[in-house]
This record gives sequence, C-alpha cells and structure tokens, in this order.
Amino acid sequence: MQEERTDGEVMVGILGSRVRVEEKLLYDALDERGATFKRFDSRKVAFELDNSSTAGAPTGDGLECLQTCDAVLVRCLSHSRAYYLTRWLEGAGISAVSPHQSIATCGDKALTSAALREAGVPIPNTRIAFTQDAALKAIEEMGYPVVLKPLFGSWGRLLARINDRHAAEAILEHKKTLGDYTHGVFYIQQYVEKPGRDIRSFVVGDETIAAIYRSSPHWITNTARGGGATNCPVTPEIDRLSRAAAEAVGGGVVAVDLLEDSDGSLLVSEVNHTPEFRNSIDTTGVDIPRRIIDYVLEVAMNGKSGR
Repeated sequence: MQEERTDGEVMVGILGSRVRVEEKLLYDALDERGATFKRFDSRKVAFELDNSSTAGAPTGDGLECLQTCDAVLVRCLSHSRAYYLTRWLEGAGISAVSPHQSIATCGDKALTSAALREAGVPIPNTRIAFTQDAALKAIEEMGYPVVLKPLFGSWGRLLARINDRHAAEAILEHKKTLGDYTHGVFYIQQYVEKPGRDIRSFVVGDETIAAIYRSSPHWITNTARGGGATNCPVTPEIDRLSRAAAEAVGGGVVAVDLLEDSDGSLLVSEVNHTPEFRNSIDTTGVDIPRRIIDYVLEVAMNGKSGR
C-alpha cells in the first residue's frame, strides 16, 4: 500500500470499517495501478461543525490525512456513517464515491422509488402508508400478493410476501409493535412473478459494466440469501434502464436490481450504493474492482485539478 505521494499524483482514501473480500480486491486493484491511497476506519472518525478555525478537521488515528485526499471511495457497511460522512466530505470539497446524493437516496427505499418515478424509470407499483389502516387499504386495492419491505436494509432482510388479509393484518401489527419510527412507514410493493430469477447490473460512472442473473427456487433471489449467480448479457434495454436508474439516484458506483415482468418488460426494483461484487467477477468475466478503481482515480484527477 502506498501512502506517500509525489508531485502530480492523486491521493485516494478508502473509508470503511470491516474489510470484506470486496475491499481486499479494491486494495489489490489500487496496488496494481501503483496508486497512492490510505485506508480510514469510519469507526474512528470524528469531525467538527462549528465556526472555529479548526472546524471540519477530522480527528483520530491518521485522520488528518483525510483532508489531503482528492477522492474517497466509501465502503461503509453502516448507512448512517456513509450518509453523514459523505455530507462532511463534500462540504470539505472532497469528492466522494458514491456521492452523498446517491447514498442518501439509495439508503431509503421510498426516496429511491420516488427518484426513479420522477426520472421516468419503470418501477413496480409501490405505495407508502403511515398507519396500519391506510396500509391495509392500500394492500387490498393493489391486490394480493404484495411485498412489504423495510425502508432501510439490504441482503433481502425483513422482506415479507403477503398473500392474504390475515397475513397482512398480522405483519402490519408486528411492524407497528416493533416501535422504531421507520417500521411505522409501510413500504408496499407489487409482487412481480419472476421467472425464478432477477437481474443485478453494475453501473460505474455512466457505464453499465456487467450484469448477473440471481436465481433461486425461493422468491427472494439475493445471493446473500443463497441465490446463484450466472452471467447476464448486458442488452441495450438493461444498459439503458441501469444507466437511467443510476443517474436518477445521483450516480457513482451502484448496483441496480431489475425484475422481469410477465409481459417481458423490465422494472427497476432497487438501487444499491455500496454493492458487493465478489460473486460477479468470475461469473461475468469483468474485473469489477479494477473498473471501480479506474473510475475513482478519474474522479480523483478531476478533484485534484478542481482544487
């Protein structure tokens, strides 16, 4: 790992916490490029927001270097850390990948759906309700089955397929009883009868670099829940919708989840701002970490020239 740069070189920061396979592959890609970079642990970051002369200066082990970065690749597992840290980075004039707008939007499924709808990107029929009665009414108007999703979360956790009124009443009651305010916002989505799979595409900057099918006999096809990954050719339609979805949420490095409807059309279900990709490299033959690092270095060069 290089941590000292020479004149003309850019400095890249990698901001995260737990180092997964993906982060190790990104470090390797940076090393292969001979790039100067430094790792930062989001668990040790603190920054000021007052009007003193030192306001904004980060504290912690080696964190003074954070302000010298020309771009920071954000790989936080915690959405709240990514949300607030990208806001601070951009306020300090440091380019974040992905940017704060993308992380703020993708981290909330309701905001993601709103951004996609406003951009004209096709999505499943989706409704938001704030009381159990309103949610039950919306579900019955949509027709069973529907999918109830948490506003925040990934890896297919806490999804519920609701097949009838009895299940709807029970699950709505359970969510309300959980107490957290986010469980009092009911995000209800049309159940799309998938052909045993969905599609995940990867968008880096303004390019769809790869896509996979995620297949499972279960209706939840996430690879984190046991779904199998196979290569999916990036058709012109997948490319168009993926890039449109990425642009709608704010761009950067994102994964787009697409559903194949019964009539053959594609719907964008979700967009993820810190995607995992370990199962998609050999599957697609695309060096995803290298493509991500190429983009981050390009952002860093633009950030350096803009300072």
